[in-house]
Amino acid sequence: MRLDWKLIFTKSPLCWVDDWCFNGSVMVSTLAELKTYLDLVHIRYCLVKPFCQQLDYPVVETRELLPSFECDLWEYKHLPGFSLVAFERPIDYFSEIFQFDILHPVHHSTRADLAQNTIERNLAVFQSRMPRSLQANVRNLFTRQDVTDLNHYPRLSPFLYTMDRAQVFGLHGDHPQEMRFYLGGVYASFPSDLDSEIKRYGLRVGKFSLDHPEMYEQNRNFVCQHLMELYGFPFSSERRTSAALFARRLHKIGERFLVRTLSQSDRCITTVWNTGDNSYYPQVDKVALVAVDEDYEQFQTLRDGGFFIDEERRIVILRVTYRQHKFSQDNVRQERALSVDTLEVIHPLTAEIIPASGLIRDSSNMVLRLNDIVRGEHSGRIMYKRIELVEDTKTQEHRLKYLYAWLTKHQRRIIGYSDEFFSGISKVLNNYLYSQHFFDEFEEHKELYAEVTSRYSYILQARTIRLLEDLHAREVHGEKISYAEMLSGTVELLHALKFEIVSYFDSLVLTAISIGESMLNDRYLVRNYISRDEELLTSNGLEIRKNYGRLVSLIDELKAIRKTKN
Repeated sequence: MRLDWKLIFTKSPLCWVDDWCFNGSVMVSTLAELKTYLDLVHIRYCLVKPFCQQLDYPVVETRELLPSFECDLWEYKHLPGFSLVAFERPIDYFSEIFQFDILHPVHHSTRADLAQNTIERNLAVFQSRMPRSLQANVRNLFTRQDVTDLNHYPRLSPFLYTMDRAQVFGLHGDHPQEMRFYLGGVYASFPSDLDSEIKRYGLRVGKFSLDHPEMYEQNRNFVCQHLMELYGFPFSSERRTSAALFARRLHKIGERFLVRTLSQSDRCITTVWNTGDNSYYPQVDKVALVAVDEDYEQFQTLRDGGFFIDEERRIVILRVTYRQHKFSQDNVRQERALSVDTLEVIHPLTAEIIPASGLIRDSSNMVLRLNDIVRGEHSGRIMYKRIELVEDTKTQEHRLKYLYAWLTKHQRRIIGYSDEFFSGISKVLNNYLYSQHFFDEFEEHKELYAEVTSRYSYILQARTIRLLEDLHAREVHGEKISYAEMLSGTVELLHALKFEIVSYFDSLVLTAISIGESMLNDRYLVRNYISRDEELLTSNGLEIRKNYGRLVSLIDELKAIRKTKN
C-alpha cells in the first residue's frame, strides 16, 4: 500500500483546516501500513490543523523530547487528545483483556439490508458515546455510512477526540488474503494494574526489598519514573500511565500491537508498537511540532527543501525514535531508561524524511544555553522539583532554581559526554557558583545554593564513577587497555575520590565499591597475577600485584567512610 501524503498536506494552509476523506478505498493490511495511515490523519488533525488555527499554538520545546521527560506544565483543554490500540489480528470480543464497545465490520458479501442494519447499529453505539451536543451532528454526517471503514476515519476523528477513552482497531476480511484494518471499537479502558507492576519491577531491579519496607518510600518515585519512561511517558496522567502499562502487558504476551496516545498537555503523538520481533522492549517514537534554532547546522537544508510548515517561526514536523536501556544497579546513570536513537524531519508536502541528528542534543547548544541561564538572559519554562513553574532567569533565585532543574534534566547526558564538552560546562558553572561577585546574593538563598552545588558535586563524582566503569570494561576512549592500565587508573581515581566525598553520595560510593570488588574478583587477574608465585611474575606482573593490593586498601577505606557516614 502507498498512501499519498498530498491528500493530507497541500500548498494552501487553508486546506489543512478542512475536513476531508480519501477518494477510493483505503486498504491497510499490516501494522506498519496502519501506523503510516494514522500518521497522516493524526499529524494533520492533531498537530498541523490546531497550529494553523491558533497563533499561540504551544509548540513543543526540543528539550521536552529529551529523556527524562518532565512533568507537564499545564493542560491545553482546547487541543485534541486521544488514545488507541490496534491489533494485527481479528478482534475476539469476549477473549480480549480489556473493556470496550464493539463495532462490527461490514462484509462485502453481506446482503444489503443486513449491511445497513450493521451500519445503523455501529452508528448508534458511536453516537451514544458522544457528548449530547454532538450527537445530532454525528447522525447527520454519518447516516448510511460505515463508521468502521478507514476511508471515513479522517472525518470521524474530530468526534473521536471528544471521547475520554480509547479507540480500537483490528483486522477483518472474508478471506485471509483480504484482511484489512477497521475501527473495531470505541470507549476502551486500558487495564492498569499500577500497584503490582511498580512493586514487581522495583523488586526485580533491587530498588525495593521485602525485608526493608522503607526502601519503597525512598525509591518509589524513581521506579515509577523509570518504568514509565521505558514506554515513552513521564509518570503523570492516567491516560498515559495506563497506555504504558497496557503496552507493557501486550508486549509480554507476544501481541503484534500498536498503542498510541496524544495528551493535551505534552502535544506529542507517542507510539509504542511491536511487530512481532523478539526485542526486549517494543519500539517507541514521538512526533511533534518544534522550532529549529537558526544556528542549527542543517537549517539552510531545511529551508531550501521546504521542510518548514511555518518558515517565519521555523516550525518543522519532528519524529524522535528512542532506544530503551535495561536497568543496571552498577551503572552510574541508573535513571537512564531511554535515549534518543534517531531524529527525522518530515516534509509537510511530500513526506520526504531527512535525518536531523543534533537537532535536540547538540552539546554546543547546551553550553550556550547554560551560559544564558547563569547570565540571566535565558527565557523559557521549566519545572523546579515538580512543584514550581520557573519562567525566566531574571532574579538570582529564579536563576538557581532554573539551574537546578536544568542540571537535573541533563544530568546523565553531562555525565556521559566527552571531557572536552564537560570542560565547557564546568568552566561556566565554576565561574558562576564560586564567583565572589555573587557571594552575598547566594547567602540570601543558602538552601537553594546548597541544592545546586550538591547537584553539581554529584555530577562531578558521577563522572569519576563513569570513568571507573570504562576502566572495568578495559575500554577507554574507544581503545582497549591492559590489566596494568586498568588497575593503575582505578587506583588513581579511587585515591582522588576518597578526598572528594565531603559531599557524600551513598549510591556513588556503593557503585565505586561494587566496581572495585568486581575488578578484584576477575578470574583471569587472580589466576595469573595474584595466585601465582611472586618469583614467576615479570616486572609488569609485580606492578599489577602491587596495584591490586592498593585497590584492596582503597576499597576498605571507602567501606569505612560509608560506615561512618551511615
